Amino acid sequence: MVTLLLTDVPVDIDRDDARRAAVAELSDPKYRDAQPNILQQIGQWLGEQLEKVLNGLSSVVPGGPLGLLLVVVLLIVLVVVVRLRTGKVARTARAGRVVFGGKRQSAADYRRLATEAAAAGRYDDAVRDRFRAVVRALEERALLDTRSGRTADEAAAEAGVLLPNVANELRQGARLFDDVHYGGRDGTEAAYRALTELDERCRRERPVALADS
Repeated sequence: MVTLLLTDVPVDIDRDDARRAAVAELSDPKYRDAQPNILQQIGQWLGEQLEKVLNGLSSVVPGGPLGLLLVVVLLIVLVVVVRLRTGKVARTARAGRVVFGGKRQSAADYRRLATEAAAAGRYDDAVRDRFRAVVRALEERALLDTRSGRTADEAAAEAGVLLPNVANELRQGARLFDDVHYGGRDGTEAAYRALTELDERCRRERPVALADS
């Protein structure tokens, strides 16, 4: 009887029999129901790929994941700063770069202030006031109309039409003014002397309209 029972139990199963048995078992509906759907599989795969990328970056960025987060934050700040400088805020700031911020003084007054500032070594003030003397003198000669909101570049361009012999020097003078007054650069003795010479040349020049007549 025992011998009969032992002979009924398979002791050796070859490869093909094992494969067929596994296929039959896995074809049971309970296994199919337990598998994730296609969207879940895609989401799982994307999550694995993202994790690999982050792990790879964190391995080369000092500080690991925290260092990587800091790099991302810095990049975001950089993008915001660039957009501000090149976008609407930057255009608004450029539009406010006027020569005269308050009540105008006479050209003689601006020259006196510039001379005093230069003598004291305050070349920032000397550069600003000497260029204002140039523009104010042109207004006093009616070569520029007296109006608010004119920028240094606009003053140079308008005056350069009537005084073509100093048009380039006017543009350079406007750049010196903007660099010091709005660009944060230090005024220099050389810049002050260049504007002083520009002022003297503009005073000697006759506008083309009068010369032609």
